[in-house]
Amino acid sequence: MAIKVKYQVHKNWFGDPCGPETVMVWDRLTCSYATARPPRIIRLDLSLRGLNGDISSSFTDLKAIQYLNLSNNNLVGSIPDALSQLTSLTVLDLSHNQLNGAIPSRLLKRVEDGSLNLRYGNNRDLCANDNSCRLATKRKSNLAIYIAVPVVVSMIVVIVVVVLLCSLRWKRQGSMNNSVEPQNEATTSYVSGNNAHRDSFPLHQLESRRFTYEELKMITNNFQRVLGQGGFGYVYDGFLEDGTQVAVKLRFHSSSQGFKEFLAEAHILTRIHHKNLVTMIGYCKDGEYMALVYEYMSEGTLHEHLEGSKHNGGCSLWRQRLRIALESAQGLEYLHKGCDPPIIHRDVKATNILLNARLEARIADFGLSKPFIGGNDYVSTTTLVGTPEYVDPEYHATMQLTAKSDVYSFGVVLLELVTGKPAVVREAVPISISHWSRQRMAQDNIESVVDARMCGIYNVNSVWKVVEIALKCTAYVSPQRPTMSDVVAQLQECIELEEGCTIKAGNNGFYMSGGSDNPDLSYNAYIADQSNDSIHFKLNTMSRGDLDEILKHIAFGEVSAHAVLIYPNT
Repeated sequence: MAIKVKYQVHKNWFGDPCGPETVMVWDRLTCSYATARPPRIIRLDLSLRGLNGDISSSFTDLKAIQYLNLSNNNLVGSIPDALSQLTSLTVLDLSHNQLNGAIPSRLLKRVEDGSLNLRYGNNRDLCANDNSCRLATKRKSNLAIYIAVPVVVSMIVVIVVVVLLCSLRWKRQGSMNNSVEPQNEATTSYVSGNNAHRDSFPLHQLESRRFTYEELKMITNNFQRVLGQGGFGYVYDGFLEDGTQVAVKLRFHSSSQGFKEFLAEAHILTRIHHKNLVTMIGYCKDGEYMALVYEYMSEGTLHEHLEGSKHNGGCSLWRQRLRIALESAQGLEYLHKGCDPPIIHRDVKATNILLNARLEARIADFGLSKPFIGGNDYVSTTTLVGTPEYVDPEYHATMQLTAKSDVYSFGVVLLELVTGKPAVVREAVPISISHWSRQRMAQDNIESVVDARMCGIYNVNSVWKVVEIALKCTAYVSPQRPTMSDVVAQLQECIELEEGCTIKAGNNGFYMSGGSDNPDLSYNAYIADQSNDSIHFKLNTMSRGDLDEILKHIAFGEVSAHAVLIYPNT
């Protein structure tokens, strides 16, 4: 209530801030509802609320607060040292204010030990420690002494430069009237290089091939076969002169994704190259027609693959899904770590992951992607973009985009891979796939989460680990989420779990290799007899994982006809 009075908050801040839970709680405020103790305030978002004055000491009374956002206001004064005593606080956003003085050393210590994510950019007079504050004050004093003469000189220089530029422009316009300019070209800005500078970049300098609209009509047989449709437009099947099959994405005239998005995707795809990112072959900017030409991905989108429209309804292999997850994660890791500057995709979802004939994954659709500028670890935006069910809730609340926003979206994709369900599960009451999965995992029931179309052919440990990774990725606050590099490493471990035990073909038939997760359940397997119709295994002791491997190979015809399995304690 003290915070409400001080900053004159006029939202629905009446009564008890936390509830009851079923009643409308205070706007931009989240509470925890543990059964053993009273509700506690754990999140408070007062960004973009026009707050004035200093930071209230009442914030320090919110002992259970985990996330506090005071960004994009008009707060002045210093940062209270008492905020460092909020031991549950993991995110403190004070950026885009008018704060001054030194950041308290105890807050900086928590930043260093990784227990606090402190955002304080765009506070002009805020400094990291007392020494830097003193240096800043000294610089201002020196600047005041010497400012008069440079200002006068600068004014003279500006006048001279303006006169020269006007003269040059007049001459250039005269010469342009007698020259032929490339038609249908446009320029844009793109941040690249170690210095992250902006360069005007004309379309005709793109490294990819440029097509005319008439060429696209020939390639696609007058846009005869539609492969798919998105916000940009339809995607058509096509063939180049040498027989190479391609996909042509032609922009709708009425598309909400305009020339800016078209240029963003074209420029990004001509500068980044990775085996798990879709390859752009060329582009078209011919009058009002805009198109991008990609490599052809015969198996369509991951969404289509999971819903079954791309296979015959038989068993869907977990190993294939796990490999798709790893390859998609590697593509995102490259965007975050391998690009200079790093790039946030901003629209990671199952329909933007494409699969080729070998079910190799490629990240696609970079029209909404954003580079990090000037070494910042976030990008401030004014418009929320992306697909709602995949959007990072922290980005939604703060309008500050980070690499962890892609991590959140990828976590949703991982859950789709495990469950076979969409990002929003349509039950009696629609529920997000992360909440749906958490409810079932809380009961330690992995079978209720796993897609039945995998026919039970999977290593339980690897599936369980992937679900745990996914739930970490979809944590509400970004510091609790892993990086994409962490995700890649953990998915590789999951693949090793799956591949730790295999059946191989030897000179005398099939034999098992690999080890058991449980050293007390060692196994010894060998061919007892083999005829034209059957293979007989004699098994002493083995693990459940080994048995699953044999059953998998039988189910998919790699071990034919009939097999006799002897397993202890079943």
